[in-house]
Amino acid sequence: DNWAFLYAQRLALKQELPLHICFCLVPKFLEAAIRHYGFMLRGLQEVAEECAELNISFHLLLGYPKDVLPAFVVELGVGGLVTDFSPLRLPRQWVEDVREQLPEDVPFAQVDAHNIVPCWVASPKQEYSARTIRGKIHAQLPEFLTEFPPVVRHPYPPSCPAEPIAWEACYSSLQVDHTVKEVDWATPGTAAGLAVLKSFITERLKSFGSHRNDPNKAALSNLSPWFHFGQVSTQRVILEVQKHRRKYKESVDAFVEEAVVRRELAENFCYYNENYDSVQGAYDWAQTTLKLHAKDKRPYIYSLQELEQGTTHDPLWNAAQLQMVREGKMHGFLRMYWAKKILEWTRSPEEALKFAIYLNDRYELDGRDPNGYVGKLQDGGRGWGGCLWSICGIHDQGWAERAIFGKIRYMNYAGCKRKFDVDQFERRYAPTH
Repeated sequence: DNWAFLYAQRLALKQELPLHICFCLVPKFLEAAIRHYGFMLRGLQEVAEECAELNISFHLLLGYPKDVLPAFVVELGVGGLVTDFSPLRLPRQWVEDVREQLPEDVPFAQVDAHNIVPCWVASPKQEYSARTIRGKIHAQLPEFLTEFPPVVRHPYPPSCPAEPIAWEACYSSLQVDHTVKEVDWATPGTAAGLAVLKSFITERLKSFGSHRNDPNKAALSNLSPWFHFGQVSTQRVILEVQKHRRKYKESVDAFVEEAVVRRELAENFCYYNENYDSVQGAYDWAQTTLKLHAKDKRPYIYSLQELEQGTTHDPLWNAAQLQMVREGKMHGFLRMYWAKKILEWTRSPEEALKFAIYLNDRYELDGRDPNGYVGKLQDGGRGWGGCLWSICGIHDQGWAERAIFGKIRYMNYAGCKRKFDVDQFERRYAPTH
C-alpha cells in the first residue's frame, strides 16, 4: 500500500530490471529514543521478509542517506531512484543531499505516498484552516482515494543477492537514549497494525463519533504509531472504514475529517511554512497576542524536569504526562489541555513550545510528525493536540482576551471535569511512587 513503491516496481517491470529497496538507518533523529527505533526496526524486519517472498532485494544501509545511498547507486549500477515524501525539514534535506550527489544520468522521482491527495496537488500554498482546505481535498478524493494495485512477485531477480541484514548491528549503530523503553501494547509491523484496524472497525468505530473526546472511553483507532512509521497506510484505513458509512455515518465522517482533512492540513503547513516548529510560524494575530502577554505573571513556573516527571500541582496534567511516558500515546483531547498548560506554566511562549515539542517527540510513538507540530484534535489514527495549534493558535481563531493566553483558546481543569470523569483518569495514571 505504498504509491512510491508501486511506481518504482512499475518502472522496473517496464524496463525489465530487478528492483531494490533501500532503507537508510540514521544513527539519531530529533528526540527519537529506543522506543521509536525499536518499533521501526521490528516493522522493517517484516518488510525484509515480505521482500524476500516477492523476489525483491531489501537493503538496510547504516548511515545518513548522503553518505551511503549515492555510493550504493553507483556500485549496483542503479538506473533510477524513487523516494517517498515527508514535509519535515530533515527528511527534505536528506532528499536534497542525495539529489546533489547522484550521477547525472540517474533520474530521481519523489512520490507522496504519505498523503492521500499529494501535498503539492492538494494546494499550492499554505492553507489558513481546515475550512479553506477541506473543499480542495474532497474535490480530489475521487481521483486519489482508489484501491491500490497489487505488488507482484518481481520477475527479474538481482544479479547479486542482498547481503543478509545483521539486525543486532543495526541496534548497536544507534546513538539514541535507551532509557525511554519500548511499549508493550503496540506490536510493530503491518500485520499487527491491520489487526488494530480490524478491532477499531468491529469494536470502537461505532462510538468514535460520540466518545472520541472522552479519555476514559475506548473510542479511538489507536493507529497513529503504525501510520507514523509507514507500517499501515492512511489510504488503506480510509478505504476500509468508509465501507461502514451506512451503518456509522457520524463516526465515519468524523474519522475522515481527522485522518484526511486535518492530517493533510498539518502536512500542508509543514510543507509551506519553514517555521512549522517555532512561534515565528504562527499567524500575525497570534504572535502579537502572545508577545503582548509574554510578561504576564504565571501562576506556576515549572522546569522541564518537573514537567517530564509529572510533578506539577495539577493531577490531571500529571496523569496525561504519565500516560504518554508509560504508553507512548496520550489521549488526543488531553494533548490539547497538556500543551496549553505548558504555555501557562513556563517563562515564555517560546519556552513552552520548545518543552512541548521535546516531550512529544521524546515519548510519543507518533512524535516527530507534522501532526505533533500542528495537527488538531484526536485520532484519525493520531491522537493529538498539535503543539502549534494548542500554544500558537494555528488553524484556530482568536478568542476572548485573557492573561498569559491573550486571544489563544483557553482550556482549564473545570472545563475538563464537565467533559469527562477526570477522577477516573487520574486514578488510572496516578504516580507509582
